[in-house]
Amino acid sequence: MNDPARTAGPENPADPVSAWRRLAGGAVLLDGFHALKHAVRFGAEVRLALAADRGAALALADELAPDVREALAVLLTEVPHTTYASLVPRPHPTAVAALAVRPSRAGHLAKLAHTPRTAPVVVLDNPRNLGNAGAVIRLAAGFGATGVVTTGTLDPWHPTVVRGGAGLHFATAVERLTVGELPPGPVFALDPEGEDIRSLKLPDDALLAFGSERSGLSPELRARADHLVALPMRPQVSSYNLATSVAMTLYHWSATGGAPS
Repeated sequence: MNDPARTAGPENPADPVSAWRRLAGGAVLLDGFHALKHAVRFGAEVRLALAADRGAALALADELAPDVREALAVLLTEVPHTTYASLVPRPHPTAVAALAVRPSRAGHLAKLAHTPRTAPVVVLDNPRNLGNAGAVIRLAAGFGATGVVTTGTLDPWHPTVVRGGAGLHFATAVERLTVGELPPGPVFALDPEGEDIRSLKLPDDALLAFGSERSGLSPELRARADHLVALPMRPQVSSYNLATSVAMTLYHWSATGGAPS
């Protein structure tokens, strides 16, 4: 039987609080105007969207996202600010929040496994920091990466990660897998002992793997790697932030042949 939470359209309820509480357990929280804007732009199925000031939210849409203004006008329901604040873990300055259906895992896995790929997959090996993971997903979406895969215990769809990604989870394939489940393709793993990235051209079908902020690559991922790659770094500087490393690597890929569409 189909899950009505996945097949029904958006709600415009007389009792938005009850509707929010009914839907929240199985939905993706879109925290803030920009998360909702990006999610709508990239085809998310938004079930309920609330704003403490609907007029102000639509004015933002007029200014920053006229392409989705009409859709937001249909979706947004105004509630008192105290009501909005009671429904979210941490109120956003735009006082907008929404609940969306998480994309199909099967669909994401098919996209990640499909070959030939026209853009790399970013692999975060046992990441620890939720905000960093969100920043990486935002970067990957901006560069047009095929997807972002995490290994380990961090949930890449955790609300804090989605907040850090500004809703751009819906613009790329985001899933958690084991190292043994990684999609096909040559693995280029970032490591200080690797070959200088400036001497390489990263292929479009690469898996670009980054170790955890604290301990680097796991033995399992290192064993799976086809190439170890190093970013240029001044001596005595120990490391870059994870999102910075991903940005530098994706930029190198794009500057040597790959490019956002």
